[in-house]
Amino acid sequence: MVGGDAWDFTRAAPLFDIMGQKAVHCGAAGNGQAAKICNNMILGITMIGTCEAFALADKLGLDRQAMFDVVSTSSGASWSINAYCPAPGVGPQSPADHGYKPGFAAELMLKDLRLSQEAASAADAATPLGALAEALYAQFVEHEDGRGKDFSAMLPRLAAMGRKTT
Repeated sequence: MVGGDAWDFTRAAPLFDIMGQKAVHCGAAGNGQAAKICNNMILGITMIGTCEAFALADKLGLDRQAMFDVVSTSSGASWSINAYCPAPGVGPQSPADHGYKPGFAAELMLKDLRLSQEAASAADAATPLGALAEALYAQFVEHEDGRGKDFSAMLPRLAAMGRKTT
């Protein structure tokens, strides 16, 4: 996610190839950061939705592996389930399989969600799910036991809650 002059992007492309798998020119200076903020807002929202769905599936008596097998190959598929499943022992290895030791810390997700909401405010953009995701991660990190855990540790948090405690 790179912002800046197109000519400069082309000139620096060989360096980007060394640094990562893919470089995308996003337009003017600052647009790379804007793309990162938007991407991570989507990630935060989809992870919460994935965790909520697993917590509900648990309470409905649905086996987590069956849940994964259905959702990962149908309309509920997303990176949060297919590559980073928050349910331990289900899907590919993820921080859930290691006691939610951070791959991407909940504190970093909260920071990124706060950046998204600051940007939304400055741009007068409606992001109600982004705002709710920020509030949920703030509660988790600042008032519960989310500090030092992976952002996918929202699953055990939600699984332990009842309907009226969110």
